[in-house]
Amino acid sequence: MNSIIKQTVMALRSSILVFLLLVSVLMKAQQQPSIIPKPVDLKMGNGYFTIDGNTAIQYKKSQKDLKATADFFASYIKNISGFSLKSNKAAAKKVEFVIEKDIQEEGYQLNVSPTAIVIKASSPKGIFYGIQSILQTLPAIRTNAALEVPVMQVNDYPRFKWRGMHLDVSRHFFGPEMIKEYIDLMASYKINVFHWHLVDDQGWRIEIKKYPKLTEIGAWRVDNINLNWRERPQAKEGEKPTYGGFYTQDQIKEIVKYAADRNITIVPEIEMPGHVASAIASYPQLSCTQQPQLPLTGGNYTNMSSNYCAGNEEVFSFLQDVLSEVLILFPSTYIHLGGDEVDKAPWKKCPRCQARMKAEGLKDEDELQSYFMKRMEKFIISNNRKMIGWDEILEGGLAPEAAVMSWRGEAGGIEAAKMKHNVVMTPGSPCYFDHYQAGPEGEPFAIGGFNTVKKVYDYEPIPKELNAEDEKYVLGAQGNVWTEFITTTEHLEYMVLPRMAALAEVIWSPKENKNWDNFNERLQYHFKGYGQKGLRYSPGNFTVNIKPSSQNGQLLVNLYSEALNGEIRYTTDGTEPTLQSEKYEQPIAIKSSLVLKASTVVDGQIKGVQAAKQNFVMHKAIGSSVKYTNPVSEYYLADGPNSLTDGVRGGNATGKYWHGFSGNDMIATVDLGETKPIKNISLGFLQNYGSWIFLPQSVKFEVSTDGTVFTEIKTINNPIDINQKTVLYDFSAAFTQQKVRYIRVTAKNNLCPPGHSGAGKSGWLFVDEIIAD
Repeated sequence: MNSIIKQTVMALRSSILVFLLLVSVLMKAQQQPSIIPKPVDLKMGNGYFTIDGNTAIQYKKSQKDLKATADFFASYIKNISGFSLKSNKAAAKKVEFVIEKDIQEEGYQLNVSPTAIVIKASSPKGIFYGIQSILQTLPAIRTNAALEVPVMQVNDYPRFKWRGMHLDVSRHFFGPEMIKEYIDLMASYKINVFHWHLVDDQGWRIEIKKYPKLTEIGAWRVDNINLNWRERPQAKEGEKPTYGGFYTQDQIKEIVKYAADRNITIVPEIEMPGHVASAIASYPQLSCTQQPQLPLTGGNYTNMSSNYCAGNEEVFSFLQDVLSEVLILFPSTYIHLGGDEVDKAPWKKCPRCQARMKAEGLKDEDELQSYFMKRMEKFIISNNRKMIGWDEILEGGLAPEAAVMSWRGEAGGIEAAKMKHNVVMTPGSPCYFDHYQAGPEGEPFAIGGFNTVKKVYDYEPIPKELNAEDEKYVLGAQGNVWTEFITTTEHLEYMVLPRMAALAEVIWSPKENKNWDNFNERLQYHFKGYGQKGLRYSPGNFTVNIKPSSQNGQLLVNLYSEALNGEIRYTTDGTEPTLQSEKYEQPIAIKSSLVLKASTVVDGQIKGVQAAKQNFVMHKAIGSSVKYTNPVSEYYLADGPNSLTDGVRGGNATGKYWHGFSGNDMIATVDLGETKPIKNISLGFLQNYGSWIFLPQSVKFEVSTDGTVFTEIKTINNPIDINQKTVLYDFSAAFTQQKVRYIRVTAKNNLCPPGHSGAGKSGWLFVDEIIAD
């Protein structure tokens, strides 16, 4: 009897094990791999294809252009496993590359079965992208584990042609090996354009044989690393350079080939006509003043020449010579000629520039810049290439065939697309990866701004202002990395990972396929890979987003965390949240002045360096509606139209809780909903010199009971020096108490002051809370 029971138990155990194994197999079959960017279509099967020593790569010998792709795949497999995959040899299992011309350009079809992997594409580019999808299913580093690729069918192709990443190597120089690492990261996410910013004020980084001083002098500077970039004084005569570097032409050729083997086109940027103090330090005769100077040491431009002289013929001969060597090194269709942030003040004083304007019939210096860029474009076109530049090249008239890279928001890109010019979208928000992505407490120091991974992921490169015909001119989008404050490889890695992955999905995957939660889940696998490879990366933004909303006098606060599976704990008494603090489940009503703090909790642990904090100040304008005579910039909308009356004061961060105005005065009318006794009104402003944000020239306060007839209370002229770097200042008017329903505030916009890189141009007005008591 015991024997029968024992046999029954054993049979039952065996059945349970078989059942569990079957469930495990089914679960594996249902679990999709964490491929980024998400493929257009992916169907999972059962089982795996195992790569081992009996696997060979196969392709038609006549298709010799597949050899580099096959070598790339074989090298990767050997690095992580030790297996040497032979090409076009008999083997039990195969990885086959097939060229079929009817597949969409850069697209691929991937079929993984237990016995074979077949990648079909119309060119080696598509084959390469299919390989990248396979590699994302394998270990990131050398391992003894089996190399298992899940059985699946993938049909995939990119949404945009231009899928770009930029890197500034002028402010801080990164050697050839780091450039290759950057290219490898790009390739892993199917990014196909590397915009290499080789020239700027603080360093000339490309060898030009005809002009050796460009790298002998222009590539080296005094580096005051103990000072903030913007506050570093200009070097004095006799000071020896302490920092620099450049790429030889042989190094550039090697890097260009390295990128090409990974289907990445390098677009070089040779900046002009501004941002060229490094060239002028090397050859002073190229500036308007022709005075000797040293290369810039940081962001301080005082008494420095940073423009080429547009009236000097030698400048154009020099630039054509430079570009002739550049064109030999870089086979890209596009050559980037900069064109941004040109300080035109020297041109206004220069007799040669003024003579050029008169001879060419140019009405102003904007048209002089247009003349400069159009002339250089003719040279580029004569060499069968195309010019691309920053959106300032629209000023004074766009060169006939130029493409525009829109960085000051999307307005320049929209304008260019409507003019039927190609456009690459790269607005500072959210495409500048030198901005903070979390914190900023606990984060590496950044130039400012706040572009989280989710903000990048939510970006849509096709502006709603474009119709179906015009949107065809949007080539794609690009992430930009400026390196004023990025000095090391580790810091650079941290700033681009994982935002590069988020942008890759924006510009590759169909818009309708995007899903933040799903992306966030897949990203966790990539975090593991980054860690295994020793790459430094941001684990995400754990800072709780505190978003107030006001309506009809009621102030509510919504809390949000980007963290996967994160919950939020908060307090309203100013104490630090703990695991026992109130759990956020619905909007919080704010009925009195208080300090709210909130933290993200993941897996039972509070994440982040410190809790998010927001002071709420109750006053008689809380929740009131606000109407602007001139519209708020779409790029600085804070938390909506009533942000001026939500009880929240803006801080030093330029993008949060502020309404921004460019070129226009701010005229705001506040409806208190009913007449209330008021005796004091104030409005806060931000000044951030480096970001072109200045306090207003003056602020006028007016009140009314009917919204039609207004009485002026006071006009206050700006008492603060416009050259101060960062200022938070309240313009306040105290008066004898009276009954008021409507408040109108007019703030006169300011111009960038003399000596500023935008001297004479309209600055930004940043306004925050209107307080009425």
